[in-house]
This record gives sequence, C-alpha cells and structure tokens, in this order.
Amino acid sequence: MSDQVRVDASRLKQYVAALYAHHQVPAEEAALVADTLVQADLWGHQSHGVLRTAWYLERLRQGSMNPITKIETVRDRGAVAVLDGGDGVGQVITRDAMRRAIAMAKQHGTGSVAIRNSNHFGTCMYYTRMAAEAGCLAFMTSNGGPAMAPWGGARKKIIGTNPWSLAAPGGSHTPVILDMANTGVARGKIYLARQRGEQIPLGWAMDNEGAMTTDPQKAIDGLILPMAHHKGYAIAAMVDVFSGVLSGSKFLSAVNGPYHYDKRSGAGHFITVYDVEAFMPAAEFSSRMDAFITEIKAQPLAQGVEEIFYPGEMEVRAEARQNHDGLLLPQASWDDLARLAQETGLQDLLATVPWGGAGA
Repeated sequence: MSDQVRVDASRLKQYVAALYAHHQVPAEEAALVADTLVQADLWGHQSHGVLRTAWYLERLRQGSMNPITKIETVRDRGAVAVLDGGDGVGQVITRDAMRRAIAMAKQHGTGSVAIRNSNHFGTCMYYTRMAAEAGCLAFMTSNGGPAMAPWGGARKKIIGTNPWSLAAPGGSHTPVILDMANTGVARGKIYLARQRGEQIPLGWAMDNEGAMTTDPQKAIDGLILPMAHHKGYAIAAMVDVFSGVLSGSKFLSAVNGPYHYDKRSGAGHFITVYDVEAFMPAAEFSSRMDAFITEIKAQPLAQGVEEIFYPGEMEVRAEARQNHDGLLLPQASWDDLARLAQETGLQDLLATVPWGGAGA
C-alpha cells in the first residue's frame, strides 16, 4: 500500500465541508473551515491541514466547540475592539475578526482586535493574507495549549507554541507573509510524524524525563523545545501576553489544544492591521515592495541553492504545483477521512476525491 494518496483539492474541500455541515456547522462556515484546512495542505503545511479534521469534529461532538458561532463585541473604541467568540468555530471567529480589523484600518489607518474564548483556527497566514490582499499590512498572534517549559524550566510544559504572522502586499508579486511557531517546530509536525510512523529529528523535543527523543509519541508526552533557545521562549511568552492576557482569554497552562476534545479551548488571538494608504500612496508602496523583493531574489546563491525565495513565495509555488498535479495526502490522513465517511454516510462524496476520479 502506498504511503500517500493523490487527491483533487477542490473535491476534498467539498467533502470536508460536508463533514462539518453534517455536524450542524452552517454551510458557508463549514466551507470556510474546509478551505482553511485544505489550503494549509496545498501550501505544504500538512501539520495544519486535513490531519486536524477529525480533531475539530470530535470537539463538536464533545460539546467543547459550538457549531453555531455567536460573536459578542465586549468593547469597541473605534480603532480597538475586543470580541468574545463564545467557544465557537475558530476559523469563523478569526475570519470575522480580521474582516473587522481591516474595516477599522480603512477608516482609522489602523485597527486592533483582541479575541477571547476562541478555538484553534488552522494557520495564521490564512488570515493575515486577507489583510495583504486588501492593501494592508497585518500582525497576528495566537496562544495555544502548553507545549514547552519556560527557559530554564524542566518537565512541566506551560507555554504554547504560540504562533504569529506578519503579512504585507507584495507589489506585483504575491503577498509577503511570515507565519511561524516559537518552538523549533510546530507541534502539528510531530503529530504528522506520528501519523506517518516516522521518527523526528533529534533536537525537536524532550521526553517527560527531560531526555532528547526522536520518538514522536514521547515528544507529545514530553516537551517541545523553543526555537533559538531563550529567544523562542521569550517571544512565545510575549505572544501570550497579547493573545491571552490582554484579550481577557485563558493563558499559559489554562489553554487547551484542539486534541483535548472534552475541554474548552480558551484560546485567544490578537490582530493589528495597518492600511498602506495611511502611510503613503498604494502605488508608491507597491513600487517599493517590488524593489525590495527584486533585491532579495537577485543575491548570489549559496552552493546547491537554485533560487532565493521571499517569505510566502514557496507556499504559492506549492499550491500551484499541487493544484496542477494533485494534492498528496499521507495514507493515514486518507484513512481518517474514510473512517469519517463511514460514520457520516458520505462515502459516495469521498469517492469523488481521489485524483483521476469523478471530480478530476
């Protein structure tokens, strides 16, 4: 049996959306969740792709995530707002919060939105890209369930991977986007390695006895190490100040990850958006970004390197390739999708998903 399955991304989105709709998520919002997950796979970030489908569905079944998302405005100060997601679907909460921040920025030049009582939402760059495509720059943070110890601590994890993202319009190019966790590796990549039956590189994590490990299960049970040693820890802590403390949401060890199916997430997020036109004419900024990207890509290449990429460019290339050639999923991810089809009676829809099938 092959360890990968080639699928049609558009048909996969339809199937995943149907799974969420089957669990009482409204159709438009189910389609959004599906798009965020499949988009992550297309970008090459399978740790945040359909691997997570079953996790989110189980949270709906357990009642820790509400299928009907009702967002409450807690505070509104013109260019600043605080939203309460009411334990709704993280993608819906964050999409709507980003839309609001963009609208604020268009009116005031900048807009900041803090979000409390949310859920995991996929990749940060899915949302910061929205701002870049609207002619804005964006900064976004999110906290998450405990993954690492504070620098100098051992065994007890209290700080999440706490990702953050920056995005800007790319002039005549696609947007320039950074999206990164503050651990040396996103926790989802360790789950992906476990799913694939692979070892992880030494230096990613420690087991619960404080020893370095290449076993993904021992890493999940133990600690993930911060990127850049103390620097990753410090950035992760500050992300939680914005996402958890300032938003009024949970923080540090009180946050639960999406795989703690029966526990409310308590995740918080923070978004700030800046309208380019508040700083200079859009055409001038576009020209300057073109010059910026051109200089980056024109530098001499290191031995064995064929091209220099600007942040976000590799994801765009991967998306184009996998839309053309078919999206490769790990066999274990496909098996999970097949199991869900059996549980929901969606086998016929799943049968259209493989590349070369009825939908290709």
